[in-house]
Amino acid sequence: MANLGSVNGRPGVFSLVGLCVLAGILVAGTMAPAAIGAGVLSNQVSDSVDTISAQLAAADPPLTTTVTDRDGTPIATLYAQYRLPVTAAGIATTMKAAIIAVEDRRFYTEGGVDVQGMLRAAVNDSTGGSLQGASTISQQYVKNYLVNVVDRTDPVAQAADREDSVARKLREAKMAVQLNDTMSKDDILAAYLNVVEFSGTVYGVGSAAKAYFGTTADKLTVPQAALLAGMVNNPSVYNPYTHPAKALQRRNLVIDDMVTNGSLPASYAATAKAAPLGLLPNGPVTPSGTCMGAAPDAGFFCAYAENYLVHAGFTADQLATGGYTIKTTLDPRVSQVTKDAVDANVPTTQDGVANTFAVVQPGSTGHQVLAMVANRNYGTDPAQGQTSTDIVADASNEFGAGSSFKIFTSAAALVTGKAGLETPLPNPDSQCFAPPNANAHTACYTVHNDGHYADPITLADGLATSPNVAFVGLESQVGMPAVLDMAYKLGLRNTLATNDAGATPDPKSSNPQYDEPQSQYFRNLLSFTLGNSPVSPLEMANVSATLMSGGVWCPPTPILSVTDRNGNAVPVQQQGCEQVIPTGVANTLEAGLSKDTTSGTSAQAARAAGWTRPDIGKTGTTQQSESVAFVGGVDGYAVSSMVFADGPRPREICPGTPVHLGNCGHGAFGGTVAAPPYFHAMSQLLAGVPDQPIPGPDPAYLTARN
Repeated sequence: MANLGSVNGRPGVFSLVGLCVLAGILVAGTMAPAAIGAGVLSNQVSDSVDTISAQLAAADPPLTTTVTDRDGTPIATLYAQYRLPVTAAGIATTMKAAIIAVEDRRFYTEGGVDVQGMLRAAVNDSTGGSLQGASTISQQYVKNYLVNVVDRTDPVAQAADREDSVARKLREAKMAVQLNDTMSKDDILAAYLNVVEFSGTVYGVGSAAKAYFGTTADKLTVPQAALLAGMVNNPSVYNPYTHPAKALQRRNLVIDDMVTNGSLPASYAATAKAAPLGLLPNGPVTPSGTCMGAAPDAGFFCAYAENYLVHAGFTADQLATGGYTIKTTLDPRVSQVTKDAVDANVPTTQDGVANTFAVVQPGSTGHQVLAMVANRNYGTDPAQGQTSTDIVADASNEFGAGSSFKIFTSAAALVTGKAGLETPLPNPDSQCFAPPNANAHTACYTVHNDGHYADPITLADGLATSPNVAFVGLESQVGMPAVLDMAYKLGLRNTLATNDAGATPDPKSSNPQYDEPQSQYFRNLLSFTLGNSPVSPLEMANVSATLMSGGVWCPPTPILSVTDRNGNAVPVQQQGCEQVIPTGVANTLEAGLSKDTTSGTSAQAARAAGWTRPDIGKTGTTQQSESVAFVGGVDGYAVSSMVFADGPRPREICPGTPVHLGNCGHGAFGGTVAAPPYFHAMSQLLAGVPDQPIPGPDPAYLTARN
């Protein structure tokens, strides 16, 4: 092949003179019968070039962002333009020869513009014909950079970048000359091949080599390079997947041009032209560009991490184009083990039943999210058990977490002194409670226990066995503002900001259920402690993390670090941690929650699983068994497992193999359906790890103080 090395000489001066001559002829009007305003055109071109030169110097081309787990293993790729940049040395000689042969044969000898070609184009334009091409690779680089980088989000500016006018050609030409005075030919060629589109979201020769052939830019063969070079002229028309015949014809034309240009021996042309297209099947093969392309155990986590960074000040466009490396807190072992546990409990495609599972690592300086999984996968195909809603992070469990909300009533009672862990609570089989702010026309709220319990019952025994009457009575005594405030402090911050449908409150609605956040809506409703409102599974896991951290709330963070395309650290603004309840209250509540798996509502499932570790737990079951929950933690893992109806026709959830919807008469409970995945996963994760004891209660919170 011919030598493709750069020319050391600078023909830019000649090209600039030629360009000036061309511009002078144009502005003088000798080539345009309808006199062109010389001053206007000159100023327009000059001003636009000055502005665009500054933009070109400042704007980085969009790059892919890589999301990794805590070990640095990629879990997803985010992009608006799939681009894998390469250096000049990383581009095969075949590719350089092919693009020069078909697009700019005099590339290494011209100074950025083809003056003869531009004069011919201008003459044709002035006589009523369409504006001819005559663009060098340098000019094409300018145009593609403006369209694909500088103005990619501005349709009006992009239209100007593509307009069929002499002014646009002159602007490109002047900038091309500037580029040839400041960059080597090899660098211009590499920059052009890195920025140009190869169809769809594939930009740059690095990504094109991978997407079409599964190779790298430095290993492209002659037929491969010729195919890609031929696509540049019109990526849609010459797309080899949609128009294989046209792509083949164009590829072979490029091969002929390479022979004509002296970069390919004629003896090899026939062999190259006889080669098949050699494409990867079902391509171009690219990452999805969103978190929906993540592994089944990482999709919801990735979506949460992306949303977390947006709330921290990043824009969605920055994340899709910035070339960041986002190292998350995802623990691959924890994530896979918990994913396996929920899939075993409820199959991915099980009709109408979702099982979410979130794991947060407690700590006084941060709460790192280790796993966010579900039997559903993050995607757009419901038939495959996929959902495009982040059902682990959002308040998507519209039926609630059931009696696990009694944690908030208990914590509020301990803090206010209305009850201690050993305080006896009135607990008749049923009772009608006056609602908060009741008047003579307000009916009382009737509550029944599901079975017979001790009356009275201590708060500790109540946490283990979960009678409704005792806790609604305690909630009434403590007061709804204190209970709701406690729920917020312990972790339900985003949950309480949604309305009672799990959506953003609608101020235009006349229904308090929809126009008020839960933090306001439940101020007059004692049903809150029974957990019948939408809730975020992730936030419930973080509630456990707050208790296990000695009463310190921290935002459930999915981010370890963010670095930019150059490897520099990018700061991430995050909320600080807060001591939301006294450590003594947290320890006392943990002690109260430590009976659930030994003598409480999940004890039978614990025994069936061979579970003997000291832990904390609280089950929850909604009235119609449309949602069941287990919230707890053990040995540095704070957990929520929730199983709920997620289809358009929700019904009672029934235990069994598999868990399913039905009319089973005695539906699922938190202890029978939501707790087993917890025991399954934690038994594997903690195999061989010594037990960690649960803190004992603080004597100051054993009895009521008020």
